[in-house]
Amino acid sequence: MTEMGFTVNTMLNMTEQEVEDLIKAMFEIYNVELLVGEKYGIKSAIRAEKKHMEEDLERQRLELLSTSDRKRKLDQLGIGVVNESRRENTLILSDAVAPISTKDPLPFGQGHCQVGTSALLSLSEHSSDSEDRRLGKKKQKRKRPREPGEEAEDRPREHPFIVTEPGELPRGKKNGLDYLFDLYEQCGRFLEEVQQLCKERGEKCPMKVTNQVFRHAKHAGASYINKPKMRHYVHCYALHCLDVEHSNHLRKIYKDRGENVGAWRQACYFPLIEMARANSWDIEGVFNRNERLRIWYVPTRLRQLCHLEKSKECE
Repeated sequence: MTEMGFTVNTMLNMTEQEVEDLIKAMFEIYNVELLVGEKYGIKSAIRAEKKHMEEDLERQRLELLSTSDRKRKLDQLGIGVVNESRRENTLILSDAVAPISTKDPLPFGQGHCQVGTSALLSLSEHSSDSEDRRLGKKKQKRKRPREPGEEAEDRPREHPFIVTEPGELPRGKKNGLDYLFDLYEQCGRFLEEVQQLCKERGEKCPMKVTNQVFRHAKHAGASYINKPKMRHYVHCYALHCLDVEHSNHLRKIYKDRGENVGAWRQACYFPLIEMARANSWDIEGVFNRNERLRIWYVPTRLRQLCHLEKSKECE
């Protein structure tokens, strides 16, 4: 579902029929046929999350109302005789407190989604008191001074990889591209282990690297292998398997330029698109004909780029 571009927030706003269409699309595109219990599990998980979000929204609303009530009571107490200036200050304070419960929800209702879902998506940015304390502790660990105009959020983590030539050792705590490609080879070995275990248990063997393989790798102590990272660079590994000379040439060019790994990763798409063009746009076949590559799913982004180029060619 992630490879198809769906997020938790997107699925929370989907209807029952749209969820059914998503499950059908998974079968048509990836040949993933879910069991009946798994289909109901997805729907029940969405309903449970919606209920949890609605309860959280109601809790935050009550907290805001109680805060307003406490401030009003404090204004009413104090000096017994309220003079004119005190009365004016009270009006100013009440006007300032009122938007707390009315101003924030306005942007939430501008969409077409239900209050219990879209409203909390925006409210979740304003953490509760306990979340604020927890985030406060995390932000205290941040020692890098903020640049002028930088937002108060924590900066995203940098890529752990740098562009290196074949056989080159990376500098500092970074990892080189040889290490990245070796992770894919390790995944292939973990897949073989999973297949052997499934045969011993009489279960259906996975033919590609699936979540089951990643879970097995983590259980075996290889927690540094995770699905998001491996899915992110799978097309780079594909180029390495299909045309190692071209892959090494790209690595040298981008290393000499001082480019980061993100720019190198984007450049790896274009040789694969040309390979798909030469094979009548059958990118699946390009992957399946390679012994090391057939165990990996074709990345959605690569599939989309091939479709886009094919459409341009037809026009």
